[in-house]
Amino acid sequence: MDTPNAFGLSQLWAQADLIIQSVAILLIGMSVASWYLILSKGLRLFSTRRHGDVVEQFWQAASLDEGLRLLATRAPDTPCERLAHQAAAAHLHCTRHATNTLGGTLDAGEFVTRALRRSIADATARLESGLTVLASIGSTAPFVGLFGTVWGIYHALTSISVSGMASIDKVAGPVGEALIMTAVGLFVAIPAVLAYNGFNRANRVELSELDGFAHDLHAYFTTGSRVDVASSGAERRAVANPAVRPVTGVA
Repeated sequence: MDTPNAFGLSQLWAQADLIIQSVAILLIGMSVASWYLILSKGLRLFSTRRHGDVVEQFWQAASLDEGLRLLATRAPDTPCERLAHQAAAAHLHCTRHATNTLGGTLDAGEFVTRALRRSIADATARLESGLTVLASIGSTAPFVGLFGTVWGIYHALTSISVSGMASIDKVAGPVGEALIMTAVGLFVAIPAVLAYNGFNRANRVELSELDGFAHDLHAYFTTGSRVDVASSGAERRAVANPAVRPVTGVA
């Protein structure tokens, strides 16, 4: 006849004191917060990857207004969409309110640069929100679990000392139950650490792409044209080697 397990999780919870129960509840709360951030940021990252080609489509638009409408339709409320709209708004504001007075002589390029910097700073803050929580959970959860284990072992040994039964079968159960807290702490910490590292790298890549988009927007609003990387590279090679000139036509 099967006997019920006397050293399961239910038995651990029933025998645990208020401190062990508080540690368990804290670890469960940390796990819920960690997985909420992982899923929400993972969905946002997946959505951003789906809009990876929208920037090139923006530059292929027939006009600025059409490109802005494309961003608002294809990639709404994304960093690149907000960056383009804020840059366009700053350029329009500077154009409309430019005067010959001292306050109206602000260079349009400088005005657009400030708008771009503000937008990138806002995007950085949005991308990094929640990462501090993940880092804190990943670094503290093992120690919270270890504290629960130490306190559980102390509580178990105290109970065994009071009862006077110190045989191995009486010690192994309570001590083994206490060690579960360490396992729970690791179970909470490992996904948080992996997610923190993954999101950190993804944010660096996204901010690098956003910075390149900002550079192209600044060039467009100050010179009227996006920087052509291919032609500028050919010109640099031609300057370095005068014998080699970029091909511009057929003689």
